[in-house]
Amino acid sequence: MYSKKVTFKNKQGQVLTGEIDLPIDKKPLSYALFAHFFTGNKNFTAVRNISRALTQNQIAVMRFDFTGLGKSEGKFEDTNFTSNIDDLISAAKYLTENHQAPKIMIGHSLGGAAAIFAAEAIDSIETVATIAAPSSPSHVEHLFDEHIDKIELDGEATFDIAGRQFTIKKQFLDDIHEKNLPKILKDLRKPILVFHSPQDKIVGVKNAREIYSAAHHPKSFISLDGANHLLTNKEDSFYVGKVIGSWANRYVNHDKKEELSTDKSVVVRIGREKYTTEIAARNHAILVDEPKKYKGKDAGMTPYELLLASLGSCTAITLRMYADRKEWDLREVKVHLEHFKQHAKDCNSCSKSDNKIDKFVREIKLKGNLTEEQKQRLLQIANRCPVHRTLENTIKIETKLRE
Repeated sequence: MYSKKVTFKNKQGQVLTGEIDLPIDKKPLSYALFAHFFTGNKNFTAVRNISRALTQNQIAVMRFDFTGLGKSEGKFEDTNFTSNIDDLISAAKYLTENHQAPKIMIGHSLGGAAAIFAAEAIDSIETVATIAAPSSPSHVEHLFDEHIDKIELDGEATFDIAGRQFTIKKQFLDDIHEKNLPKILKDLRKPILVFHSPQDKIVGVKNAREIYSAAHHPKSFISLDGANHLLTNKEDSFYVGKVIGSWANRYVNHDKKEELSTDKSVVVRIGREKYTTEIAARNHAILVDEPKKYKGKDAGMTPYELLLASLGSCTAITLRMYADRKEWDLREVKVHLEHFKQHAKDCNSCSKSDNKIDKFVREIKLKGNLTEEQKQRLLQIANRCPVHRTLENTIKIETKLRE
């Protein structure tokens, strides 16, 4: 699994932090959006385990901290269930604009209820999976039953939840009571997968029955026998991720790309996601891109960096081969490269003053028990590497359309 940190803005313009977990080859078939549990965060162990299992099924997962939690900006006491839904919508917008529109919505506990509401509002979502979700957002009140009177009287109350201090305002209570989850489920019309443990002591399994009854087919229920509410046993969370991955393959229209192959030496492909470009040669693949300052995604080297890499790697391989043949003690080669464009003042045939030539600067660092004479010889050999010779030759490029 490969993870990268991301930030995006919520509806109020506050910066939320997240991570996108990608398959090891960075080529997901689809993207999923994960909503963590009440007062939780994106780095909770179960969230990470589920995400890891999904990446093994070529599904990328974006997990993030809701407003006021984890490393996201904002104050928790100013948030509510509606703001959580809005955060999910903002996250989906970020994915759509920068990667791919999410097709799978996953939610844990109260995040499961939020996932259902958000799935109804996000057109790209094709499936929903809930884990230990309540059938009504107001179920969360049991966490602070003894403080409800104070919240109603004073407008807010601060108390301990799982060892941390949180402030709940009256607007939070009003908001969760206004949300009608069964109605949303009846209107949703998207495949739903419901996970719940019969032994869940925080959100009883009857909530799963109510969610399942309110939803339309296709719908599925998976019993997490023996699991607790937070899925602290990693075998339970990995199991959930694996099942979601298999289930999603049945209902999600994955954006499957044609395998990149060619009868030539190299093939290059770019789609509509500027400017990430795939390159394949034999059984090897790499990505090329442009830096973010040029509106790329910085997913790989630039074309010129790749050209420098070609010269540098050919230089290093040539020196390695020569030193091995001579049985010299060359232990390591580092090649540092730079590329410039300079005015071609030394070009007698140039008629235009703005004509330029390309200049490659190559600095070679050698490690090993080498004499000065051997080092100088290796420097000469560097100029004989095949790519070096190709770049100095007269080059003709023939371009034609391929049927």
